[in-house]
Amino acid sequence: MSQQPPQHQDPPGLQSEMDPRPDCGEESYVGHDRLAGKVALITGADSGIGRAVAIAYAREGADVVLSYLSEHSDAEETASYVEAAGRRAVLAPGDVSDPQHCRDLVARTVDELGHLDILVSNAAYQMTRESLEEIPDEEWDHTIATNLSALFHLSKAAVPHLGPGASIIGSSSVNSDNPSPTLAPYAATKAAIANFCASLAQLLGERGIRVNSVAPGPVWTPLIPATMPPEKVAEFGGNVPLGRAGQPVELAPVYVLLASDEASYVSGARVAVTGGRPIL
Repeated sequence: MSQQPPQHQDPPGLQSEMDPRPDCGEESYVGHDRLAGKVALITGADSGIGRAVAIAYAREGADVVLSYLSEHSDAEETASYVEAAGRRAVLAPGDVSDPQHCRDLVARTVDELGHLDILVSNAAYQMTRESLEEIPDEEWDHTIATNLSALFHLSKAAVPHLGPGASIIGSSSVNSDNPSPTLAPYAATKAAIANFCASLAQLLGERGIRVNSVAPGPVWTPLIPATMPPEKVAEFGGNVPLGRAGQPVELAPVYVLLASDEASYVSGARVAVTGGRPIL
């Protein structure tokens, strides 16, 4: 059963060109001051899950640095929602596969917004490949650098600025537990993200810094039409118990909880948001 029309975009993809447009909570998310006075740095914040998290965080009272690659129109639209919530939005384009850019993102956050309370490492790259031989060496390296190494460099730069009650959240995936063979490099990074977050939770616990990861299932974001064949895009999300792809807004409440003081004893967790597909 088709879930959405077959479609294709060149990577990294634009939310504004998707059919249907993902629901990132632009019209529906209602905040309750759970993050009042906090500052968040979110990577991949222009669209998809990152946009949904940015909108939710702003409506919960946080100022937000919106890190993104080069999707300026999508990022500016996200910023408009943050500002409409009465919060500050800092647009920060650049490539998180560059370690220096990761360090610069943290420094800019502190310089412009005064402090840092929440780091969400969400930017990701994937590409569908039908065989091992089809995966270019540079694509493997780029996937590792974007998805996994960025989390390391961002966290290392952020920790000196994080105090007790701060939160680091990595975006893992259902692929961390049940890897898709055609997304092998991506799946490997997502397992490593969950593992690294579990290690960080133990390393940073004595400082009062909590670290968790979120494991989405199939979620309708620009990554899908930009990295999958059109026929697979049409079927995307149809193989989970709930029978459909998730919308980014359906992930946002979990990211809010993990960033909030309400989750003061939640650390070292990998939270599944998968439409019913179990993660062990």
